[in-house]
Amino acid sequence: MKYIPTIGLEVHMELNTATKMFCRCPNESGDLRPNTNVCPICLGHPGTMPVANKEAIRSIIKFGMSLGGEIPSLSIFDRKSYFYPDLPKGYQISQYEHPFVRGGKLAGVELTRVHLEEDAGKLMHASDGATLVDFNRASVPLMELVTEPVISSGDEAVKFAKELQLILRYLGICNADMEKGEMRLEANISVRPEGTEKLGTKAEVKNLNSFRSLGDAINYEIKRQSEILDKGEKVIQETRGWNQIKAETFSQRSKEQAHDYRYHPEPDLAPIDLSDKNFIDIEEIRRGVPEMPMEKRARFISEFGISEAQAIGLTDDRALANYFEEVSSEVAEETAEWSDENKQKAITLAANYILADLKGLMNELNVLNIEDVKITPENLSDLVILIVNNEVTSRMAKDILREMFSDGTDPKNIIEVRGLKQVSDEGSILEAAKAVMEANPAAVADFKKGKENALQFMIGQTMARLKGQGNPGVVKTVLEKELK
Repeated sequence: MKYIPTIGLEVHMELNTATKMFCRCPNESGDLRPNTNVCPICLGHPGTMPVANKEAIRSIIKFGMSLGGEIPSLSIFDRKSYFYPDLPKGYQISQYEHPFVRGGKLAGVELTRVHLEEDAGKLMHASDGATLVDFNRASVPLMELVTEPVISSGDEAVKFAKELQLILRYLGICNADMEKGEMRLEANISVRPEGTEKLGTKAEVKNLNSFRSLGDAINYEIKRQSEILDKGEKVIQETRGWNQIKAETFSQRSKEQAHDYRYHPEPDLAPIDLSDKNFIDIEEIRRGVPEMPMEKRARFISEFGISEAQAIGLTDDRALANYFEEVSSEVAEETAEWSDENKQKAITLAANYILADLKGLMNELNVLNIEDVKITPENLSDLVILIVNNEVTSRMAKDILREMFSDGTDPKNIIEVRGLKQVSDEGSILEAAKAVMEANPAAVADFKKGKENALQFMIGQTMARLKGQGNPGVVKTVLEKELK
C-alpha cells in the first residue's frame, strides 16, 4: 500500500528582549548559576501579578507582518493548565483563541497562528539519578508558530525551518540558535492510504534541535507508521522523542488534546486592544519591517543580474547581503562609462569573490561576522575592477585579497608596494615567450605535432618567467603566433 504523509510543524522561538515576559528579570542565557536570574513573579509565588512585556508584543506583531499574517485588534492571554516540574506556577500563561497573529504564509506553507507565551524552566538529570530544576529560563518570552498540516516531506519541512530561522535573524527579534534551544522544532506526522481523504492518526515528535534531526525524524515516522498500517495495526496518538544516535523515535507519553489543558482567560492580565495607538502603534511597526530574504533574493537576481544560487548565498546573512549591495554600488559608480557586458562581469565577479574567497578566508581565520572583516566595500570594488581591467591576474588577486583581509590595505597600495601590476604589453611577453621556446625545443616540436599540452606547458613557463604577472590571454596569443 502507498501512503500519503501529512505534516504540521510547531516551532518555539525565544525572543531576545531585555527582560522576561511577565517580570523585570533580565532575559539572559549562557553560563548562569542555576536559579539566580529569578524573582517571585517568574517563580509563581502566591499574590504576585504578571505584567506583559510590551517589546515582546511589538516583536510578534512585526514577525506576523513579515509573514503576511492578520493582526487582530483584540488579543487575550490564557492559562494553559498542566503540571510539570519545570513549570513553577503549575500552569503556563499562553494564548489559544485570541493570538496576536492569525494566518500568513512562509516558504509556500500556510500558517494557522503565531502566539506569545512564557517558557518553562529546565530539567537537569544528575549522575546519581536525581532530577534538578533550573528556573533561570522560566518566563522567557516565547513565540509559538503553528503551521497548517500541509507539509508533505522531511525536505519540505527543513526548507521551511531554514527560511524561518533566516527571517527571525533578519528581523533581529530572535537569535534562533538551535544548539542553545532558542529555536525548537516539533513535528506532527500522520500517513493515510493513497486515494483516501481522511487524515491518519498523528504522532508528535518533540524537541528537535537541528534541521537534520527534523528531516530524519519525519522520514523515520513516515516509514514507522506505514509499516504499522501494512500489518493491519493502528497508529497510536502519542508524543514521541528523537534519538539521534539510534536514528529513531521513541514513545514518551500519550498525546494531550486541547481540552486537556483547560484553557481559560488569564485573570491577572487584561485583554489587549491593539487598535489603541497609545499602547502600540501598528503602522509604526509595519514601517519597521525590513525587506525579507525571499524578496531580497528576487531583487538581487533582477537588479544585479546574478544567479539564483548566488542570490541565495548572499541573502543567507543580512549583513552579508548589505555588504554585497555596498560593493555593487561602488562598482556601479566606478564603471559608469563601461559597457553593460563589462559592468555585469564586474558585479558577478564581486558576488563570486564574496561567496567563495572572502567567506573562505573568514572560515579559515575564524572570523564569524562580515562586520568584523577589515576589507571595506570600496576596496573590494577596486580589486574587482582591477581584475576585470586585466591589471592583475586572478592568481595575484587572491594573494592581494589575503593581504587586504589581514590589514584592510587598499589593493592599489599593495600592487604598488609589491610591484604586482599585470604585464600586458606584447613586447615584454614576446621576449619571455622566445626565451621559453629556446629553452624547450622538445615542447616546440610537440606543439608542431598537434599536442595541445605542449602549449599549456609553455604558457605556464612564460608566466613563471613573468613572475605570474603576465596577462594569460595575451601570453597565449603571443605564444601561438610565435609558434606558428
